[in-house]
Amino acid sequence: MSIARGYLMYLVVLMGLIGLLDWYLSTNIVIVLPSVLKEYSISKSTYSFWDAIYLIPTLFIFLLNGLNDIIGRKLSLLILLLMMGLPSIMIVFLASSFHLFMILYAIISYALVSNMWTIPVEEEAPAEERGKLMGIVYGISLIPLAPLVYLLLPDRFGWKWMYGFAFFLTISILVMWIFMKETKRYEKISEERKMGKKKRHFYGYGVMKRKDLKYIAIGSIVWFCWLASSFHLKYAGVFLMDIHHYSKETFGMVFLISQFLCITSAFLAGWLMDAIGRRKTLYLGSLGFAMSVILVDFSPREFLLFLTPLVYFFFMFWYAWIVVYLPEIFPTEIRGTCVGWASTIGRPAYVIAPLIISLIFTLPKMEVTMKGFWTFTAIYPLVSLLSIALLKPYETAKKELEEIEAKR
Repeated sequence: MSIARGYLMYLVVLMGLIGLLDWYLSTNIVIVLPSVLKEYSISKSTYSFWDAIYLIPTLFIFLLNGLNDIIGRKLSLLILLLMMGLPSIMIVFLASSFHLFMILYAIISYALVSNMWTIPVEEEAPAEERGKLMGIVYGISLIPLAPLVYLLLPDRFGWKWMYGFAFFLTISILVMWIFMKETKRYEKISEERKMGKKKRHFYGYGVMKRKDLKYIAIGSIVWFCWLASSFHLKYAGVFLMDIHHYSKETFGMVFLISQFLCITSAFLAGWLMDAIGRRKTLYLGSLGFAMSVILVDFSPREFLLFLTPLVYFFFMFWYAWIVVYLPEIFPTEIRGTCVGWASTIGRPAYVIAPLIISLIFTLPKMEVTMKGFWTFTAIYPLVSLLSIALLKPYETAKKELEEIEAKR
């Protein structure tokens, strides 16, 4: 199922840019959260509580991901782009109250971390370089737009235009999307369905096998742990600016450096995925993240500016396993559906993590010092590491997707 090299590179860039929009909006809240709390006069504990409430609909992310297997990869990506772009521009003009902001923010968040932009390259890339090419897609997605835009827009136009920028990025991606073709593997499955060789299904019902459920469970554990950790990282700006009194310019520069390191981590993790395997790469990422966040809690103020980029490096290194492994472990006919179910089952992190953080901030002096906050964060990557070590999922490095489906 080889395709022209030029088109494959175009697909790598396009999926990387869709991932970039996803990552921009995911990291944007880290930067604007202090402004959100200030403008709407909301405490950190209150924000965390409402964050959990408004993100309850993300428990049904399988409804979005499952469209990949019903209407195809291309049209599903169009819906994803509109769900990220349209609410972003609406925040600029309609978010006059905290709850209006949270409604629009919740729509955007529903689309984030669906990871459907990982599927096309996974299905079209040669087996021997699938990890490397996905590392490039992942690396493009981590270009540090959020801190760069932060240095230019808020002081002139206000923090809401951090979201407005995402709308214009969406428009530019849509122009490229027009030239995208449906993946050859999805076209083959569609033809087999028409001929009666493959059953049509509704979100996997009737065609999922026990082994699919096994890997959905494994994926959801890792995804839950990573998502829960991401909610703790939302408070990086609060920790450095409000607790340790670094200026927003200093934080912006540290966050920019962190983002560049994230790109390095993506390329390195993608290369290691092919070189040493998916499982060992996850071990390195999750263990490194756990150790670095613990160091944040026990290091003097002067070291925090150096540790923060290291935290983000390992955080995104850990995420590479989700980006590469989950789309390739499932059969083509239910790939989008199964990734969606893994995300859905891991999605309670969107509710549980903010509630836990809300409780953490009720501890004595936590609002003032945040002492112990980051050590608690280390629980999640360690659970992820132990789960993979015990369950030992099938190694997929340098194997064709059809071989993975047969032997997993």
